[in-house]
Amino acid sequence: MGTSDRLFNRQRSLHEIFGGGFIADVILWRQKNVTSGILTVTVAFWIVFERSGYTLLSLVSSVLLLLLAILFFWAKSAAILNRAPPPLPQLHLSEEMVNEIAELIRNRVNAFLSVSQDIALGKDSKLFVEVAGYLLLLSIVGGLTDIVTLTYSSVVIILTVPAVYERYENLIDECVKMVWKKSEQLYVKIDVECIGRIRKWSAALEKHKLS
Repeated sequence: MGTSDRLFNRQRSLHEIFGGGFIADVILWRQKNVTSGILTVTVAFWIVFERSGYTLLSLVSSVLLLLLAILFFWAKSAAILNRAPPPLPQLHLSEEMVNEIAELIRNRVNAFLSVSQDIALGKDSKLFVEVAGYLLLLSIVGGLTDIVTLTYSSVVIILTVPAVYERYENLIDECVKMVWKKSEQLYVKIDVECIGRIRKWSAALEKHKLS
């Protein structure tokens, strides 16, 4: 496979990296109505939880209570006035749907347990370092913020950064490559001027000890 001019020498487009399906379309704003709806709901939830003092349990309970009250009085008034009842869908989980959900959960849990076992038995050192790094990062981030703000920030980042990068991909790639090249030049300069001197001093000190 040949080299690529893209960042990290990747061969696939950003859309392909995100799966190339509906989720990729949402992340990259190709389903604008869905993406903007998700962002709007996320901002609304953040405002509700952060500014009004609601917790998740109290909010869900209040919404369910309001919904049940509306449906109850709607049904009662419809029966009295001889009107149609609320147009509720059939609330039923089929056996096939339950089996599919159970199979999906089972596969995910088995994959997680398999990875955990490999890490615990020391079979995959690279995977252990990666998982430990992610957990350490989550621990640090969790200590700096709460779950609501973290979730809100994550959703906003996921729905904005990839789309901006895809739109200005060439410009961003050039800037990153320029910064990377400057960093390499700076490292070489530090290595020559500082580390080289330290090595010379160390060699002179060793020579002085031997003499």
